[in-house]
Amino acid sequence: MSAPLMILPSHDFSRIRLVRVPDDIEEHEAFRHATGLIATLEEQRPNCTADQIVEVLEDHGFVPVDFVLGPEAD
Repeated sequence: MSAPLMILPSHDFSRIRLVRVPDDIEEHEAFRHATGLIATLEEQRPNCTADQIVEVLEDHGFVPVDFVLGPEAD
């Protein structure tokens, strides 16, 4: 079975990211783990970039995945 993916949404479409959840993190824990990492980074660097967020997640086993953003569906 393939590892689950997590979308990191943003109102700014250029900041949307997709990451693969590490194998050692349960699917139901992935959200909480990523949220904690992002919150810590944003506390230390209030103006952090999406790329800096992905770097921190990568340091903890989340793997960025390339994707093409499709048209908006209402």
